[in-house]
Amino acid sequence: MLMNLIKTTCTLIALCSLGLSGLHAQDRLSGRSITTPGCVDGWVALHEKFGVLDLARLMEPTVSYAKAGIPVTSEVADFFRTFEESVQKSDNPSFKKVFFTDGRFPRKGEILKNPDFGDIPLEELLSKKYAAERRALIDPAKAGEYHPGLSAGDHTVYLTIADKDGNMVSLIQSLSSGLGSRVVPEGLGFILQNRGSGFVLEEGHINQYGPGKRPFHTIIPAFITKEGKPFVSFGLMGGDMQVPGHVQVVMNLIDFGMNLQEAGDAPRVFHSGTSARGGRVPGLGETFLESGFPYETISELMDKGHVIRMDKGIYGGYQAIMLKDGVYYGASESRKDGQAVGY
Repeated sequence: MLMNLIKTTCTLIALCSLGLSGLHAQDRLSGRSITTPGCVDGWVALHEKFGVLDLARLMEPTVSYAKAGIPVTSEVADFFRTFEESVQKSDNPSFKKVFFTDGRFPRKGEILKNPDFGDIPLEELLSKKYAAERRALIDPAKAGEYHPGLSAGDHTVYLTIADKDGNMVSLIQSLSSGLGSRVVPEGLGFILQNRGSGFVLEEGHINQYGPGKRPFHTIIPAFITKEGKPFVSFGLMGGDMQVPGHVQVVMNLIDFGMNLQEAGDAPRVFHSGTSARGGRVPGLGETFLESGFPYETISELMDKGHVIRMDKGIYGGYQAIMLKDGVYYGASESRKDGQAVGY
């Protein structure tokens, strides 16, 4: 414990000596934002504990796609265009070598190929008492300004799979920001994440930077169990949309009786503008509504004081499998690339 405290203090002193009194935008796109890579080790650990097929066989399709390439979809092409100008201006030859073709990202249809720190009170957070206290703060008649209940932080893929024996996997992995840190190890062909940008450098903060720690994040590979058994394996990726998105899917399934696909297709709500890295921004923030909500609902929300905005593309991506009465049901996102497949 003492050694970890010393290491943390020395690390903070070293960072501050570099002028890093906070996490700046430029640091997010550099090696300073990379936490210890553990994704592949996670795959291996998962395989060792639950796997049946040979790992080399499981990796064959991925290796094939990496060598032969894949056509760029419409969504990926739009995503690439968002970052193209900033990447072109950057001094990042290893990144461009892997992802650029003729000085740019590939367009739609073109082929892309590779040449336990912090005293977190989990029992309290998950308790019925704490949930009741937080729920009591909500006034259904008007918009409210809410603060964190307990004092104490983009580019993501989710998949779920189930087999004939009833095994179900809910898996999510992420580069954090779009294109992650943009650091591509020479000769390896993949981008390293920038999860470290989720830390804060405020001494004593529960999300303070320190050795061996994981930063605050919203990665949620989810399961719903029923009578102690797997019922729904699902996930809704998309940065800060993940937390409210998961809640909305569960409400659609359980409270509103929707089927698995309907629960994902239903219009979503996203709230923004009251939180920032390392702190909170005062005010009500903004409530974004996806198309599909009736005008009467929107008008009623505005009457209650909610600041309503309409936008597209910020409502996450959903995939799910349900096991009900011995039958699997699959659902996929209509807003993003994805599919539900059974064989």
